[in-house]
Amino acid sequence: MIQPFPIILASNSPRRKQLLEMIDIDFEVKPSNVYEDFNLDLSPENFVQHYAREKSLDIANKNHDHFVIGADTVVVYNQKILGKPKNIDDSFNMLKSLSGQTHSVYTGVSINKIDEGISETFFEQTHVTFNKLTDEDISYYIETYKPLDKAGSYGIQDWFAVCVNRIEGCFYNVMGFPLAAFYSHYKKYIK
Repeated sequence: MIQPFPIILASNSPRRKQLLEMIDIDFEVKPSNVYEDFNLDLSPENFVQHYAREKSLDIANKNHDHFVIGADTVVVYNQKILGKPKNIDDSFNMLKSLSGQTHSVYTGVSINKIDEGISETFFEQTHVTFNKLTDEDISYYIETYKPLDKAGSYGIQDWFAVCVNRIEGCFYNVMGFPLAAFYSHYKKYIK
């Protein structure tokens, strides 16, 4: 497949980088510096799309001839958006609240190419159910895997996979980038 334009991933996430590499896309990484305000009064799907768009446009406005991909992921439980934990106690409390429960993971993705007027934003939702977690499991996970950089304080692709009972929807969305949904949008712009 011919890639007709240079691509930028407007994210510093190693997981998003890994996932894009998995589908043979050549790109460079230029992280956005957009600050996320979790007090913003938006529904989860609008929240992730808003920040995905802001991140993408932050970089696209400086690189008009590049196809820029921005993304934002949150965990939602009891209608509350959980971002990345602030500290170890916050991480523990997040995981304790999700223990034995089902929550949703939302990822917004925005693609923008200023010089061609390309601007498209969408979201994906996945339901994740955890097994009952012991305090020991939670403490082990936090101490060993240090999930403070992850929405909801866990990574489904590491040891925490043993704590997941069920997933309904896109697995890669839980990692932070819905590959199949992205690819269906992306291929409209390539020859």
